[in-house]
Amino acid sequence: MRLRAALLATSLLAAAPVAAKATTITGPYVGIGGGYDLTQTQHMHDADLKNGANGNDDGGQHVRHGHGWTGFANVGWGFGNGLRAEVEGAYSWTAITSVDAEKTKGHDRSYGGFVNVLYDIDLKRLFGIDVPVTPFVGAGAGYLWENANVTGMSSGAQMKGTNGSFAYQGIVGAAYDIPGVSGLQMTTEYRMVGQVEDFGMGNIHASGGGYTSAERFDHRFNHEFIVGVRYAFNNAPPPPPPAPAIVPPAPTAARTYLVFFDWDGAALTGRSREIVAEAAQASTHVQTTRIEVNGYTDNTAAHPGPRGQQYNLGLSMRRADSVKAELIRDGVPANAIDIHGYGEAHPLVPTGPDTREPQNRRVEIILH
Repeated sequence: MRLRAALLATSLLAAAPVAAKATTITGPYVGIGGGYDLTQTQHMHDADLKNGANGNDDGGQHVRHGHGWTGFANVGWGFGNGLRAEVEGAYSWTAITSVDAEKTKGHDRSYGGFVNVLYDIDLKRLFGIDVPVTPFVGAGAGYLWENANVTGMSSGAQMKGTNGSFAYQGIVGAAYDIPGVSGLQMTTEYRMVGQVEDFGMGNIHASGGGYTSAERFDHRFNHEFIVGVRYAFNNAPPPPPPAPAIVPPAPTAARTYLVFFDWDGAALTGRSREIVAEAAQASTHVQTTRIEVNGYTDNTAAHPGPRGQQYNLGLSMRRADSVKAELIRDGVPANAIDIHGYGEAHPLVPTGPDTREPQNRRVEIILH
């Protein structure tokens, strides 16, 4: 039940949502972690067959373990393609609760090191899943020393000793980027650690009841559920892409419409009304900030002399007013129209004095 509950806890941690972008480690990193250790039941055998009168082996007594804890620290290198290699120091401690049916006190602990090879799984590249989680798997090989100390047996016997042996481990876990700190990750892992425990003669001695025997422990399996942190040194976020150059929109060329008038007249003809209507419609289909209406005359006048120039200035304003009134009838807001009268100034066609020129008797509608 304890193993099932611990596995469930690891699965829930691996599924927990986070909010950052998954990191691919390139270069050096360091990590540290700790968590729960569950050691499977071991078998213990009498190694020197000197356990009383019958001289027989104890027959493989069951050594049961209670709750424990584990910790590690490592330093490694990421190759930028998901592959990592690391060197690790590890430590674990568990209580020894009974030998066969007999309750005991004591503990065993292991310490040593591993060389691990791991692979980070890029979920986005493989499956198109863009989440800030990087699952990983790995394996390691190394050497562990076990130190055991068991007391409280009814016979008064005590077992203690230290022995080292080859060890190996399998690793499955996930890393979660911590928002706001580039290269910093939280990790959750499950590890299965195996140790070839055969202590051999003379390493762990049981004494009490008038005899001494050498005991040996068989293969040792530890299930470890670990939470840790890891920091990668060369994983600063890439610089943001340069902001796109803002190209100002090309200025829109002003659109001009010409309305022509009879000599000494300010009334609109049928064709003139059509042109004004075209200008009014265009003002609703293009980006228009203002409409300029400018009136003009030729250099002849019903009243000659200086008085004639003043008369033509007024005539150009009347022509501009006529066009403005028609624009308003065609739906153009009055406050969008600016009118000006320039009289004989700015002729469209240069002429001599006192020349009637139809193209100079005009109003220009300019859409800005």
